[in-house]
Amino acid sequence: MIFERKPVFLQNHNLYKKPLNAIRKCDFCVSILVLYAQNMHKNSILESYVDRALMTGEKLRKIAIINQKGGVGKTTTTINLAAGLAKRDFKVLILDLDPQGNISTSLCVKSEKNMYHILVDDVNPKECIVNVQENIDVITSDQSLEKAEMILAGETSRETVLRRVMDGVNNYDFVILDCPPSLGLLNQNALLYAREAFIPASTDFLGINALKKMQIAIEALNDIFNHKIFISAVIPTMYDRRNKTCIEHYNELQRGYSDVLTNPIRVNSKLKEAPSQGKSIFDYANSSRGAKDYEKLVEIIIDEGE
Repeated sequence: MIFERKPVFLQNHNLYKKPLNAIRKCDFCVSILVLYAQNMHKNSILESYVDRALMTGEKLRKIAIINQKGGVGKTTTTINLAAGLAKRDFKVLILDLDPQGNISTSLCVKSEKNMYHILVDDVNPKECIVNVQENIDVITSDQSLEKAEMILAGETSRETVLRRVMDGVNNYDFVILDCPPSLGLLNQNALLYAREAFIPASTDFLGINALKKMQIAIEALNDIFNHKIFISAVIPTMYDRRNKTCIEHYNELQRGYSDVLTNPIRVNSKLKEAPSQGKSIFDYANSSRGAKDYEKLVEIIIDEGE
């Protein structure tokens, strides 16, 4: 199993259930975590927790919604997480790094300049930002982004282009990246820009298999580039409690990934219908199961950052 269990002394000192803001204010708690950080096994999933707990003064949370497997709910999660945060008066910027451009389609938004122009033509990102609704801005993409990936392949420091060009964009509470289903150059740029990775994982065999591969890929990228992106949320998706396979695989997620596992996002037809209306689940069907599940996810994400 890839992920380790909680260390005994964290349990003994009851640190693991403390809010992060409480830990940061407690010198004893910080000293315990620093001690563990100095002696932890390399690539432990708990390193993510230590990094997060000791990370202070960072107002902007940069989150990559990523999984190399398609059809696990990355775009759905990006849009509805952003919408839920916006409802709570957080300012959110969505970056669409998927050449399919599903963010644009789902939110009925268009722009003359998009992610291609930022990565290839060195256009200022602020010129490409489009406001969708109160507290939500978007930088869109389209099929030209496939061409951008080929162009960037011949550049030096091609894996960190996004990090460099986005350096001055910091007047948000959250930047959420909708990533393509691959491990290519676009996703490398996303992971080297972001500080956190949220991995939606469908509750089936292939979904969990892809999650494990994604964990290994992130660890390898951190090692190669001396980077510190950490997995702070594994989001079970396509969950149907009537389905034996879903239950079995959700239980497997609970056993192996409990430290970062969020509430499951249940199968819900309203989640599939909302994009055709250009709306988030909150605007389309606010009383649906899908809205309730994403509302709970938003609460978890906010609490985690406090």
